[in-house]
Amino acid sequence: MRRAIQDSLLAAVLLSTLGACARFEPKPISASGGASALQSRELSSGELRRFLETNLHRRISPWPARSWDLPMLTQAGFYFQPDLAVARAKLAGTEAAIITAGARPNPTASFSPTFAADSAAGISPWTLGFSLDVPIETAGKRGYRIAQAQHLANAARLNVTTAAWQVRSRARKGLLDAFAAQQTAQILSNQQAAQNQNLELLEERFKAGDISSPQVSLARVSAQQATLLLRDAEKLGGEARARLANAIGVPASSLAGVDLSFGAFARPTGPVNAGALRREALLNRADVLAALAEYDASQSALQLEIAKQYPDVHLGPGYAFDQGEDKFTLGLSVTLPVLNQNQGPIAEAKAHRSEAAARFMAVQNRVIGEVDQAFASYRGAGRKLETADALLAAQRKRQQSVEASFKIGASDRLELLQSQLELSSAELSRANALVEMQQAVGLLEDAMQRPLESLGKSPTPARLINRKSR
Repeated sequence: MRRAIQDSLLAAVLLSTLGACARFEPKPISASGGASALQSRELSSGELRRFLETNLHRRISPWPARSWDLPMLTQAGFYFQPDLAVARAKLAGTEAAIITAGARPNPTASFSPTFAADSAAGISPWTLGFSLDVPIETAGKRGYRIAQAQHLANAARLNVTTAAWQVRSRARKGLLDAFAAQQTAQILSNQQAAQNQNLELLEERFKAGDISSPQVSLARVSAQQATLLLRDAEKLGGEARARLANAIGVPASSLAGVDLSFGAFARPTGPVNAGALRREALLNRADVLAALAEYDASQSALQLEIAKQYPDVHLGPGYAFDQGEDKFTLGLSVTLPVLNQNQGPIAEAKAHRSEAAARFMAVQNRVIGEVDQAFASYRGAGRKLETADALLAAQRKRQQSVEASFKIGASDRLELLQSQLELSSAELSRANALVEMQQAVGLLEDAMQRPLESLGKSPTPARLINRKSR
């Protein structure tokens, strides 16, 4: 009966242990399957619509959307971009590591049957020994492990924020390039038309013998150059759309025929304060905070190694059925720190902490440089835009004056076309200056990892960027 009870208890323990084990579930992937999934992504997805409406806090109707602005494209990038999915997966791994760090060591059970060949008659020749080894951690080691894992998870969470900002930054740059190409193409299209009209007038005057052949040849070359510049702007527009599609994680065909809204670039940003920007970046940039979290993790790692100087305790209760006799034991064991006191790992942990501190200072130093450089670019671009605005205003006044003269017959059509070409050149210079200004704004925002208009507001909620990968 006693043997049956013991066997039943042992079987129950084994079955309960095996029942709690996780099982492997294969999830095969292939290059062809991945390519097919990426190529099938569309901005008309119903799931994408729900994601946008949830995070933008507004209903989008009609759907598919007729026009896509920067906030919508950014959220689409949060939904589709594989780079952000990689950061989320790393975050999931560090969060799982917290569970690992908090796990208590399992006890060890042992069974050691012994057969006595020369046992006395009437006495069982078997000795059945059962024992447990129950480890007990001391000096708060488990708490230090958990703290280290939590700090690393915080760093990974902040890295998701950094990856999300990079998605937004690339989307903005792609949209700005598309805006620049469109503005340039519109101005060059008007310029091409004026050049063609100018060429026609000069050809008529040449036929009439009023001008020489070189003047016509020069006008023809100018018209051809205007056409080449227009084709180049159209090419740049196509490339910008392809980069924008890549930034949000969809094939370029998904943006074909999509109307892009450039309202974010229509007017320059107001004045900013370099000191406020620098302080904002140094205190709130995600990569700065991630480096700080990694330093905190190195602190916990050092505390853990110092705690390992103190040995863990192992309790060893046991039972033995020794040739008909019941015997109970209670063992206690500790590791004696006589040959080493964990000096090597402690020294390594101290070095890692010093490295983490140096890395944190290096990140802050890089941030200061990025902010100062971006602010210098922003200030210079602002002055250039002011000059371009003044030149454009002066050219418009001259154009109006020539038009008035043309209406009363004081100037001819050729002079009117020349003034239109000069106005187009001034418009092109102003458009380029505006693009440079918006590029400088992008550099400032990248230096802070926040939009300029969000200064003083709460950071983007984590739920906006914590979508699980598809």
